[in-house]
Amino acid sequence: MVVYLVGAGPGDPELITLKAVNVLKKADVVLYDKLANEEILKYAENAKLIYVGKQAGHHYKSQDEINGLLVEEAKGNDVVVRLKGGDPFVFGRGGEEILALVEEGINFELVPGVTSAIGVPTTIGLPVTHRGVATSFTVVTGHEDPTKCKKQVGWDFKADTIVILMGIGNLAENTAEIMKHKDPETPVCVIENGTLKGQRIITGTLENIAEKDIKPPALVVIGNVVDVFKEMNQISD
Repeated sequence: MVVYLVGAGPGDPELITLKAVNVLKKADVVLYDKLANEEILKYAENAKLIYVGKQAGHHYKSQDEINGLLVEEAKGNDVVVRLKGGDPFVFGRGGEEILALVEEGINFELVPGVTSAIGVPTTIGLPVTHRGVATSFTVVTGHEDPTKCKKQVGWDFKADTIVILMGIGNLAENTAEIMKHKDPETPVCVIENGTLKGQRIITGTLENIAEKDIKPPALVVIGNVVDVFKEMNQISD
């Protein structure tokens, strides 16, 4: 028995890796997330499909329940796939699932995926680094686990570019915190439904981006690379 933790990529089903496709084809069971495009499931035509999606304010399955399901299915099948949006180790809680498997002595393998943190900006032509503009970037969650005893995100990042995942619900609060450390006129780009047909691009500044009509799922890019993107595409706010 083996469990594969597989990254499904940022949304577009054509951005899944060939290795991930090959693993899905031999799967007996697939546990998949909300952000894993269901079109990808066609490759697992002989597998039992189990939806374990999570989103802000509603968890179809808790993380402990998902860990338990992985262990249970692994003990009764040869190949189990845990299919996650993006990459399993970029806010995918893949490490927690591996620890649960290790505790039970269950073999596992990792199949990386294109993380939305880079894949989504790249798709629209927004560079997270650019010579003379940005030599570093930080990827951060915009929605920390509320059960934590202490917050880890301080918003005083020194990187030239900040990429926020899962940050729309707290956008006003987060940008207010960032403005304590960065100019309110710092350019911002939000990408809704990145890489998908319903993709939408919204630009603004730290000061006004939260006032705009934005719906999740969406990714936020903050920094002067946004001006590079706007120049490339002749976009104005």
